[in-house]
Amino acid sequence: MSIFEYNGSAVMAMVGKNCFAIASDRRLGVQLQTIATDFQRVFKIHDKLYVGLSGLGTDAQTLYQRLVFRHKLYQLREERDMKPETFASLVSALLYEKRFGPYFCQPVIAGLGDDNEPFICTMDCLGAKELAKDFVVSGTASESLYGACESMYKPNMEPDELFETVSQALMSSVDRDCLSGWGGYVLIVTPTEVREHVVKGRMD
Repeated sequence: MSIFEYNGSAVMAMVGKNCFAIASDRRLGVQLQTIATDFQRVFKIHDKLYVGLSGLGTDAQTLYQRLVFRHKLYQLREERDMKPETFASLVSALLYEKRFGPYFCQPVIAGLGDDNEPFICTMDCLGAKELAKDFVVSGTASESLYGACESMYKPNMEPDELFETVSQALMSSVDRDCLSGWGGYVLIVTPTEVREHVVKGRMD
């Protein structure tokens, strides 16, 4: 079993019309044994920027602390929040710096940039970015997430429709992966508000 599959995870982000959704499952396991069903994998950097960290749970928490530290330094120096594109470059550089003993995480970055244009990207544990205009996925359920997102995605969705699409894609995908699931956590971010939803799923 790969170290990335040790705790199990499913993280995805999808863009809508001047909004985006970022979602994750809630399971923390040790291989096939479930340890917790309320584990957080989506973290806030600032009001319009979020990061989801799939992979090893301990590395996800460590990496998040380092990212918050670096973003706070940026805020002190620049007196403004970081743009999503800049933050993606920061995460990429931070991961590549540790390439000989990497953080076993695959980040999903989602944010609203200039003119509230949604930006999403993902990367591997060495910081190789993969940019997308529609959706990005990562984690042990990534294969089924790709299939569900490919079939359900539509351009320019409104926040309510985006929530429905992301929730359905996440729930149907984690049901096909025994290492992730136990409900979902979905964030819908628009220029004016952030909506948090905890989605109930199969508890087995």
